[in-house]
Amino acid sequence: MSRRRTILQSVAALAVAGLMLGAAHAADKTINIGYQKYGTLILLKAKGSLEARLKPLGWSVTWSEFVGGPALLEALNAGAIDFGSTGDAPPVFAQAASDALVYVGYEPAAPLGEAILVPKDSPIKTVADLKGKRLAFNKGSNVHYLVVKALEKAGLAYGDVQISYLAPPDARAAFENGSIDAWAIWDPYLAAAEAATGARELTTAEGLASNYQFYLGRRAFVTSDPKVVDAVIGAINEIDTEVAADTNAAAAALGPATGIPVPIIKAALARQTYGVKRIDPGVIEAQQSVANAFLSLKLIPKPITVSQAVVK
Repeated sequence: MSRRRTILQSVAALAVAGLMLGAAHAADKTINIGYQKYGTLILLKAKGSLEARLKPLGWSVTWSEFVGGPALLEALNAGAIDFGSTGDAPPVFAQAASDALVYVGYEPAAPLGEAILVPKDSPIKTVADLKGKRLAFNKGSNVHYLVVKALEKAGLAYGDVQISYLAPPDARAAFENGSIDAWAIWDPYLAAAEAATGARELTTAEGLASNYQFYLGRRAFVTSDPKVVDAVIGAINEIDTEVAADTNAAAAALGPATGIPVPIIKAALARQTYGVKRIDPGVIEAQQSVANAFLSLKLIPKPITVSQAVVK
């Protein structure tokens, strides 16, 4: 009887411990946010205001840095992060690979925040002059669509240019050592390259691509707790308001956080737009045009319907 009583007591203790552990896991609600080396999210991380907003809801935050949007959304599709921000092209590639992603909001168009650069003494004067030349950019990034539209406007086929898919650090090195003739890039890498090398803008995205900045979430996360998503968007809008009111202060804060000189950050912030909006039909249509362009070039494996990835 004594042995049986001991076993029953042990089982009961294990059951209580299991319940306590389960309760602890339930209470440990964490949103994993992916950010890049520039923009509102890195300011939000530095300020810590999102943590303050989420604490009453019982949530905490972890942050992960990515060099570009494609890698960030690969992590989102894999479930490694719950929320992040990218330009217009990465979500198209991500949606073609998985249905895990949803659009949550966007910042207004910022076409001056990306460009195709050539060295200051380059004989290349127009986009049409890129025929047969070497052009580098990060595959699936926002500038990928800029390249497609710029070549189209210049009367060039996508295959008329020797394209190299390079991440920003590798492309910057290739640009400076002459291994490539042109580089499609976004801020703050754009502003940094202009300041360091005197590079010329062959074209910006103005009249070619919107260059929206999107806030995106993992579908299962976004639909499970809308109050948390609203808190995140509210915190982002708060930062946006502060930056729009005083870009000098924002640049001073971003400089140490990114390791990028403050004057370069100021130049990039001057080309940025502010104020998160909900996805509207016009933006869905613009994104569908991006998807259709990539499909026609066989850059994505199947057709996608952007509206299916929009939170209702």
